[in-house]
Amino acid sequence: MTEFDNLKGLRHSEQIVVEHKDTAAVYGSGALEVFATPAMIALMEKTCLMGVCDKIGEGNTTVGIAVNIKHLKASPVGATIRCEAELIEVDRRRLVFEVKCFEGETLIGEGLHERFVVESVKFMSKF
Repeated sequence: MTEFDNLKGLRHSEQIVVEHKDTAAVYGSGALEVFATPAMIALMEKTCLMGVCDKIGEGNTTVGIAVNIKHLKASPVGATIRCEAELIEVDRRRLVFEVKCFEGETLIGEGLHERFVVESVKFMSKF
């Protein structure tokens, strides 16, 4: 058993309202005024980070290391997007989350996101 095994099964959610700054046209990932895939991925990453940040020990944080995401449906500016994350796998310091985004009850995105627990000071000292 490793120090983070007890976190498996943890769930967290975050919510945003899509603004102009969150659109594909602004991100450059598309030409339309709809919720951008990179903005959805950022929401997914934030949801996972916030779900564990106060549970991994002082001086630690997590960094994103992989995403495998499908964006299933477009959402307009003004839409409320809810992201739900569940920690489904722990391998020492590697955390694997199942993530889903919804507009209302409609699934608009889903996939897996991996994060790695690091010591903040030690990590930043490498630069």
